[in-house]
Amino acid sequence: MSPSDAATTFRSSPGEMARLACIMEVCAPKAGNVHPAARFNDVTHMHFITSAEAIAQILNRATSQCVGQTILDCVIATQQAAGSNTNLGIILLLAPLCAVPLKMPIESGILKVLDDLTVEDAALTYEAIRLAKPGGLGRVKDADVEQLPRINLKQAMSLAADRDAIARQYVCGFQDVIESVAHDLAQPPNDTAMTQADCIVLAHLKQMAREPDSLIHRKCGDVVAQESAARAQAVIDAGWPRGRESGTMFATLDRWLREDGHRRNPGTSADLIAAGLFVAMRQGRLQPDFNWLKEHVS
Repeated sequence: MSPSDAATTFRSSPGEMARLACIMEVCAPKAGNVHPAARFNDVTHMHFITSAEAIAQILNRATSQCVGQTILDCVIATQQAAGSNTNLGIILLLAPLCAVPLKMPIESGILKVLDDLTVEDAALTYEAIRLAKPGGLGRVKDADVEQLPRINLKQAMSLAADRDAIARQYVCGFQDVIESVAHDLAQPPNDTAMTQADCIVLAHLKQMAREPDSLIHRKCGDVVAQESAARAQAVIDAGWPRGRESGTMFATLDRWLREDGHRRNPGTSADLIAAGLFVAMRQGRLQPDFNWLKEHVS
């Protein structure tokens, strides 16, 4: 289905909303991330769009199978379609969100999904993480992904919640995504000249400033992660995108994030943006700009 074809039906299907959320996230020119005008060494924005297409139908059946199976199926489909880990964090966020039946409010429905997670969900998710091989993962003493889990997925995520924003969503009931990220995306600044892409970029800056990015923290340590948050806040304080110096400051931030082989990639913040876009669409508070998306999706 093309973006224009989906214009009147995107709210009817969790998988379609998820697909559009992923495409909108990667098409917005966010600082330090892959987008149509910026690539990594072996990954372009089309790899992310291909991945979004690959997982859409799997997420459509998320209400009829366990969350761990949905996560594993999405990772396998992504590997087959894109040949690399483009979206593990997004999958970990969207799988439980898509498991909430459409007749239920996302705010209460996600709590039930999380409370029903099992040891099997943990085992299948661990298998998916091992297959995806995310960067900077490291090893931990308890419930390491290389071990056979003895606790359910929510409990396993709680062990990493203090150092990983995606894991924390499983513990806080996706409060960060629903109350902060989706709110920023659904309530853009009072600036009619701002495009939807601008609003997504600004929401990404706000998420980066709210807390040091988990992926930067894992790869580069706390000092660099804290600096990334401070630099993002400085761009916001300069009045991006209208402030006189804000464009130059944004470009400086973007270059800094891309230095050192993209090790400062704020990938967790981008994943949270994708989840926030899904939630805002599901709540009926955000409609994709399909004319913008058609510029980047064939």
